[in-house]
Amino acid sequence: MKKLRYSLEIKLLDLAVWLLPQVPRHVLMVLSRVLGTLAYWLDARGRATALDNLRCAFGSQYTPAQRAKIACGSYQVFARTFVDLFWSPQLKADNWQKHFDIITDLATEAKARETGAVWVTPHFGNFELVSQIWGFRGFPFTVVAQDFKNPAITHLFRRLREQSGHTFISQDNAMIKLIKALKRKGHAGLLTDLSIAPGRAATAIQCYGMWTSVPTLHVVLAQRLGIPLITGVCRPLDDGRYEAHLFEAVSPKPEDDVREMTQRIWDRFEQEIRQHPECWLWMYKQWRYRPVGEHGVPHPDYPGYSNLSEDLIQMIPEALRPQAKAG
Repeated sequence: MKKLRYSLEIKLLDLAVWLLPQVPRHVLMVLSRVLGTLAYWLDARGRATALDNLRCAFGSQYTPAQRAKIACGSYQVFARTFVDLFWSPQLKADNWQKHFDIITDLATEAKARETGAVWVTPHFGNFELVSQIWGFRGFPFTVVAQDFKNPAITHLFRRLREQSGHTFISQDNAMIKLIKALKRKGHAGLLTDLSIAPGRAATAIQCYGMWTSVPTLHVVLAQRLGIPLITGVCRPLDDGRYEAHLFEAVSPKPEDDVREMTQRIWDRFEQEIRQHPECWLWMYKQWRYRPVGEHGVPHPDYPGYSNLSEDLIQMIPEALRPQAKAG
């Protein structure tokens, strides 16, 4: 039964990869909105997570109806991201410019070419295509990606994502592989807004005023190897095009505090998300762990799915712990 399901899955995806590049852009935009809206209404659990996240992040800034509109928009942007990934074979080194507005600092790019760099973005807008575009601009990334249960789907996504020269690797020994690539003056592409278990590879930052546990790999790599850490996002435009914006190049020094640097980078992303909240992945459980409340009892300042973590409390600097409200 599993083999039959796997076979059906890959046949449907192969059909999408063949069909979608032939569809006009304006039709793809309508298709993305329809698919996103359907997913919003059919995915009851994800919809509830998105609405709870928005409630905690923005409080009374938005009405329940406005939060629902933002959440639905988030699903639509996410649907567009993957519709466009299947459409992406249309992008070539000589035609991608008509689909993207690039806001960048040429000096930053020149420095990255000279030394290599760590490039980071959150799950915002089209985080898939922006990677491909910088590949066409001469920055081949090494990217860590989670494998699918169906190996054929893993191979298909890797083929799509590597079209502009990138190399996608599995999570096994990922840090060692990234270090080797960066030492050759290569480039690493990382998504930074993952909620992971508190531990050596994580730190505590405030995200919309709520503590959460996130990875520090991007900061540690740049700090250890003495290379720039470049931040940016890719925002979808209404006409089917995108705006890719590099914000800044940060060069962490050995004496810099990893937690503070991770917070600084997140703060720049949060600023962009506040301006375009529909572009972020609100249906993801961004606050899996919380440093407040009682075991098993939801706290009103955190989403209902979050769980008390003593380890997260210990990662928060003592001077900041009074900001974590008692449950």
